[in-house]
Amino acid sequence: MKKYNFKYFLPVVLTSLVLFVACKKSYLDVPPTGSLSPDLLANKIGVAGLLVGAYSLLDGEGSGAGTGNGPWATSSSNWVYASVAGGDAHKGSDPGDQNLITPIEQWNCLPSNGYIDQLWQQRYDGVQRANDVLRIMRKAKDLTPADTLEFTAEARFLRAHYHFELRKAFGKIPWVSEDQSYSAGNFLTPNLEVLPLIEADLAFAYANLPEIQAQSNRCNKWAAACYLAKIYMFEKKFNEAKVLFTTIVANGQTARGQKYALNAHFADNFNPALKNSKESVFAVQMSVNDGTGGANANQGDALNFPYGGGAQTSCCGFFQPSYSLANSYKVDANGLPLLDGSYNKTDLKNDQGIATNDPFTPDATTPLDPRIDWTIGRRGIPFLDWGIMPGQNWVRDQQSAGPYEGMKHMFYKSQIGTYTDASAWSNGFTANNYNLIRYADVLLLAAEAEAEVGSLDQATIYVNLVRKRAQDPTGFVQGSPAKYVIGLYPTFASQDLARTAIRFERKLELAMEGHRFYDITRWGIGATELNAYQAHELSSNYKTLTGASYKTGRSEYLPIPQNQIDLSQVGGKSVLTQNPGY
Repeated sequence: MKKYNFKYFLPVVLTSLVLFVACKKSYLDVPPTGSLSPDLLANKIGVAGLLVGAYSLLDGEGSGAGTGNGPWATSSSNWVYASVAGGDAHKGSDPGDQNLITPIEQWNCLPSNGYIDQLWQQRYDGVQRANDVLRIMRKAKDLTPADTLEFTAEARFLRAHYHFELRKAFGKIPWVSEDQSYSAGNFLTPNLEVLPLIEADLAFAYANLPEIQAQSNRCNKWAAACYLAKIYMFEKKFNEAKVLFTTIVANGQTARGQKYALNAHFADNFNPALKNSKESVFAVQMSVNDGTGGANANQGDALNFPYGGGAQTSCCGFFQPSYSLANSYKVDANGLPLLDGSYNKTDLKNDQGIATNDPFTPDATTPLDPRIDWTIGRRGIPFLDWGIMPGQNWVRDQQSAGPYEGMKHMFYKSQIGTYTDASAWSNGFTANNYNLIRYADVLLLAAEAEAEVGSLDQATIYVNLVRKRAQDPTGFVQGSPAKYVIGLYPTFASQDLARTAIRFERKLELAMEGHRFYDITRWGIGATELNAYQAHELSSNYKTLTGASYKTGRSEYLPIPQNQIDLSQVGGKSVLTQNPGY
């Protein structure tokens, strides 16, 4: 098992012990080679091992879904489904490489797309592993009441997480519980709104998980609280969210007992040497050089590194920040974002079409939010400890995908062999955790909740906490010629202004972290935001978005995979129904 080494660790090959939605019965009838029977697992050590197995799928790897399209199809960071589809980034690489991503980027994914079928299966494998814990522990005779409560709370937290991943991507989905089985005749479940069920699991976890865990990578009471508050935001239960966020800000702490706080510097969140920090609420754990050949590394992001030109990252030039994202970091003379959309009137100066050997001088006069150069690799600007980013030589196909490189998942040159896996085929197999929730995300959600209930003073305070961290010049990229300016907001004068500013702050702070599309969807602004994005990228000659269009009532969610609909048939009729417009 990977990365989650609990006290009662059990190195077993885990299997789903009952069928979940849209798998064939034969999957149950033949016990997998190397698996253990439920009776052998029905004890404290066995249940703990099953729990490790449920945690182990957080990274999107290692499930029965396989990796036919690569682990990037199920990456825990959701870089394809949330960041590329949300306008943070272009697919990258060249047009023909991993071309199943392209229709997702264009909001025109077909139900037959293999990426989404793999995503569905992997996330439901996670659901089933959480259910395995809940089901098998009922048979265990050596569990104390405290053991039972702890295992139940952790398993329900994980079950909620996996269902939420599916809910964000597909909308109405089947809810799969530990009580579903062939023998009960209830193994096929129709699509439904699962947010109330996710809320219930997380409320149980919040009420029953301990504040401190023996292992820092396990969920605790406050991780559950943050997740629950986020669900409230998706449900538009703003009053409930406000109350819970207030409690979290006052009392929340990591599983190691550190009070939640922002790290000193924005960039600290993306340095693998500083992971599991006081800002990390709940993270997917990654490790390297542990004898697994990179199996425990962050494989889901392995394609997303500079390509060629001595970059020493091997692969593969995907996930390139968009022109619109780079432009978004422009600020006015007071260091505040251009909330009227004027940031996109002209593109920030870049080296598109300029060879590395040809001269280029980066913009030194346009005021910019300093977070840009910890988020986007730009020619002429220091790139971590790699030296000056050389431009075209690091970009696989600049003509088709643009001039920029992503940075948040990037390792430092000095970390090669330490935080990259020396035995893997690429240095892109890293130990960089993925933060499912970090405290800056929590503060901005808290600001949003305050704004929605009319507490504009407190909303401003929360936003400015995030911006004040970015103001610290010791956290700027040192040696950069860029003009960094960032200011704090005066108290928001209206609810509309607060909404606009907070939403834009989430874009700036959480860019390239797998949130953007899901934020846009829950705000209901997809058609306005993403069609404007499409028009701008086309004007900047990003031709992949030619003909792309976000359609309200359809594009909010991916289609239900056709393979899963077909497998759900009973008497020639599918239990699962397709999403509108597909």
